[in-house]
Amino acid sequence: MKKTIVMSLVATGILTSTFSFTYAQDLGGDAGAAPAVEATGDIIDSPDAAPSKASSGGSNQFWQVLTGSGFIGALLWFCLFGCLGWMIYLAIDCGILVREPKIMPQELINSVEMAMKEGDIIKAIQFCEDSPTPMASILKAGFSHVEEGFDIIEQAIGTAAGIEIEKLMQHISWLSVIANIATMFGLLGTVQGMILAFSNLAGGTPDMGALALAISQALWTTAAGLGVAIPGTVVFYFYRNKANRIVLHMEALTSELIKDLRNVEVVAE
Repeated sequence: MKKTIVMSLVATGILTSTFSFTYAQDLGGDAGAAPAVEATGDIIDSPDAAPSKASSGGSNQFWQVLTGSGFIGALLWFCLFGCLGWMIYLAIDCGILVREPKIMPQELINSVEMAMKEGDIIKAIQFCEDSPTPMASILKAGFSHVEEGFDIIEQAIGTAAGIEIEKLMQHISWLSVIANIATMFGLLGTVQGMILAFSNLAGGTPDMGALALAISQALWTTAAGLGVAIPGTVVFYFYRNKANRIVLHMEALTSELIKDLRNVEVVAE
């Protein structure tokens, strides 16, 4: 629930700021495009009038696309901005989660090494319980089966490691999902824009303004979808490769920590 609230707030903030910025540009452009008027009240040509009007055309066009594409178009833009907000949230969340201190804290490693040197498995288990991290869960699974032999310990550690790695990868894979969804929304906007454009042409005498708006809808949604999908894909592969490196390091370190369990005896207090 908390994640959903955060993503909704981020998406709403981005959507609101974009609309406000575009609308402000429109107001500025319209103010600068006012024609020159003589004292007699007749409108005369001004050399600065045409460039001012042309310079505000891009922002006016984008604002018209946002507000004039109908219910389906508005829904598509809301989904695209939502994907952008979700992607930003996931990128920040993965940046916090996919780090060695978060997955395998050095304090836990030092504490377990000290307990293993003392031959105190109970203390090692307690250290793992006090540190809710993936590596602590893996080590605890192995230490909990120390009385059943080293083969069972390795199987328990392998099973726990597979679960923790899958949890981590599932979290990162949402970035790839968002990138794919954003691409699909952009493609759907392209199809909608083309449908509107050809519907306008099928009416006989086409309305050039409506035709241009439909084509703009197709192009802008395509660009927006790719604008979310490209960085989302880059961030996904970056964190996936980083997670794989951390996992390999964690597996090697776990094997080093449990190798002494072959000769450890559990003494009940």
